Amino acid sequence: MRALLVVNPAATTTSARRRDVLIHALASEMKLEAVTTEYRGHARDLARQAADSDDIDLVVALGGDGTVNEVVNGLLHAGPHPDGLPRLAVVPGGSTNVFARALGLPNDAVEATGAVLDALHQGSERAVGMGLATGTPGTEDEAVPARWFTFCAGLGFDAGVVGRVEQQRELGKKSTHALYLRQVARQFLQEPHRRHGTITLERPGEEPVTDLVMSIICNTSPWTYLGNRPVYASPKASFDTGLDVLGVSRMSTVTAARYATQLLTSSPERGPHGKHVVTLHDLDGFTLHSKAPLPLQMDGDHLGLRTSVTFTGVRRALRVIV
Repeated sequence: MRALLVVNPAATTTSARRRDVLIHALASEMKLEAVTTEYRGHARDLARQAADSDDIDLVVALGGDGTVNEVVNGLLHAGPHPDGLPRLAVVPGGSTNVFARALGLPNDAVEATGAVLDALHQGSERAVGMGLATGTPGTEDEAVPARWFTFCAGLGFDAGVVGRVEQQRELGKKSTHALYLRQVARQFLQEPHRRHGTITLERPGEEPVTDLVMSIICNTSPWTYLGNRPVYASPKASFDTGLDVLGVSRMSTVTAARYATQLLTSSPERGPHGKHVVTLHDLDGFTLHSKAPLPLQMDGDHLGLRTSVTFTGVRRALRVIV
């Protein structure tokens, strides 16, 4: 088997020595080319070359969710073709590693490498669905390039939090759960639309859902992790179905505290619920419009402001070793 290993040297939970050990372990089982990323988007470019090549059977992403997202976007640059594209394998090296953990892989890079090698020996793989976000035709965002996401996207409040966390990391702050929670509080205090939402969700054949403050789109469950605690925004979301949506139409101090508590105590059986909560399951496609530009995030990567985004759930988009 010929494989490309895409290594993010800035991955927060792997040292250079640890990465060398993992590379040697993988190279002992396959013909491996290991490439270290050098710039933002490099992992996408490498995966795109692998997708266009006839020589690569497997692409392994060693890094966090951002690295995995880039690799997936490179593999799917010409669209899904699960039987004709290289397989994907993931070795978690980030701070949260939602995609890898949602697949059932250990959160430790060494243990995950062992699990990937075991899966390769056993021929164990699964076809997983992905989410696709595009600019909506006829709007000012229609020219925005399409982008795939593996586990979640968000328009509004949660994307604003992601943007704040990124700003703090650029200032040298470490990515910790405490940092994330501080930015949640700051986003809430400065959120201009928390009482009167600007987002409308439209889908074919259904009445629009209006006045949402926040919309979280889930391609799997859990939505994220706080340490070892899984957080379920949409407990029914799955790699085997379409997309799920959690929408919140009001975020007063009282309601925000209630829904935050529900998220922290969520389970595979129950997520946030209540008068101002909208939950939608297994959607193939829908569009979010906003009266004002709002932040957009995908897989924990802040992508700037948008007024209209169309989402599509694409089943069986990639084959993953697991």
